[in-house]
Amino acid sequence: MLSCLAAPANNDERTASHRATARSTTAVWLGVSALGLLALGLWDASGLDLPLAHWFGDASGFALRRDWLLTTVLHDGARKASWGLAVLLALMVWRPSGAWRRMARRERIGLLLGALAPVLVTSLVKRASLTSCPWDLKAFGGSADYVSHWLWGVADGGGGHCFPAGHASAGFAYVAGWFWLRRASPRTAAWWLTAALALGLILGAVQQVRGAHYMSHTLWTAWLCWAAGGAVWWLMAGRRSTPGEPTPVP
Repeated sequence: MLSCLAAPANNDERTASHRATARSTTAVWLGVSALGLLALGLWDASGLDLPLAHWFGDASGFALRRDWLLTTVLHDGARKASWGLAVLLALMVWRPSGAWRRMARRERIGLLLGALAPVLVTSLVKRASLTSCPWDLKAFGGSADYVSHWLWGVADGGGGHCFPAGHASAGFAYVAGWFWLRRASPRTAAWWLTAALALGLILGAVQQVRGAHYMSHTLWTAWLCWAAGGAVWWLMAGRRSTPGEPTPVP
């Protein structure tokens, strides 16, 4: 009889813990999003995009634009590896391992969708943007003038569709995992977030060196991925203040 009385108490404690985690995760998501927007505004106002681009390029172009390591390994190879990870996450929906075993299937689906949504958002913004890449500018041997990405609808004379940094999203998109893993395994969530941020910054730096993007492009991609990944989590779990109960995995 005592065990029967203890079970509801344990369930209540678990539910309260889930709600507290969801509330704190929501607070972090909104807080970081707001601070990130402020930081982005300050960076754009600093005007440091062009000076940084001039570190790696001049009137003859960007010396490392076609470097084998940067193009074959850290661009093409990294992109394929990122999609491979997405496929692995899809497989883990049905055959989980590690921390994923402590997540409900609905949560594992949410993690996958949360990682894919930022890539879609980044692609849609790029399609609408008229901002060209640094290597398209006259200052680097191209034909475009520098026009701030804030000036939507203003063409710069180049190919456009370069803002934000699509390649960096191959890493930053996975920050979505932090929202879903935090309940099941806070330690795994922290490592996952660190790895996603590091990968996104590395991939963004690669494109910066090659002349494909400005630093602001990479930073905006990081913000978009964080905001979109968090939005998917909030819509599927966070707004209810309690994630779905984990289901046993055989």
